[in-house]
Amino acid sequence: MSKKEIIILQLYPRDMNIYGDFGNTLTLKQRLSWQGYEPIVVDYNPGDSFPENVDIIVGGGGQDSGQTKIQDDLLTIGNHLKELAEKNTPMLMVCGLYQMFGRFFKTADDITIEGIGLLDIETYAKSERLIGNIITTSKEFGSIIGYENHSGQTFLGKGVTALASVRIGAGNNTKDATEGARYKNVIGTYLHGSLLPKNPAIADHLIKIAVINKYGQFEGMPINDSFALHARSVASTRPR
Repeated sequence: MSKKEIIILQLYPRDMNIYGDFGNTLTLKQRLSWQGYEPIVVDYNPGDSFPENVDIIVGGGGQDSGQTKIQDDLLTIGNHLKELAEKNTPMLMVCGLYQMFGRFFKTADDITIEGIGLLDIETYAKSERLIGNIITTSKEFGSIIGYENHSGQTFLGKGVTALASVRIGAGNNTKDATEGARYKNVIGTYLHGSLLPKNPAIADHLIKIAVINKYGQFEGMPINDSFALHARSVASTRPR
């Protein structure tokens, strides 16, 4: 019997993948394989045809120039992404694409990069760069550990909830000790690292939702996460 397929769509890997965020895709692939599924990774870059069937969508970070390159195309597919979000498609957007899933990003040159408005957030470039190891706490996922590197500061609207509260680091901004944003099964975050290898609970959440959406149920098998736990332990002791 052939394995059940789960399709992972990578948004704009050519322009929005400068901080090693491909590790999130690799983690999803491996954990899906361990659970007995067949992961299929599809890249989407400007001008490509958007796949008909998508189970998980991931996107990474990029410079302002990368955001400008993809802006028009992202606005073109924005309504479709919103439709998928309303159908509870799990998504993980990191840094630059987290910002562009919001209403807008205003750069240091006072240029407004319009977002798709899927997330009720606004981002403003500031002179201070928020960079370093970060530890946050989430009700659903426990401690979330990563590395942040961004000058944009993001502020949440009423249409989203924070992914986590900050224990060490900055997070969304220097004002409210929040990190990331959630809407339905869409997660936005500033955490690189990559995020998912050190935070398998989030990876498993995305996988569980994707499998239930497609096949109706998910019976997860235990996974030996000793390496991930060790990585988390070491990362949590690193200086800011």
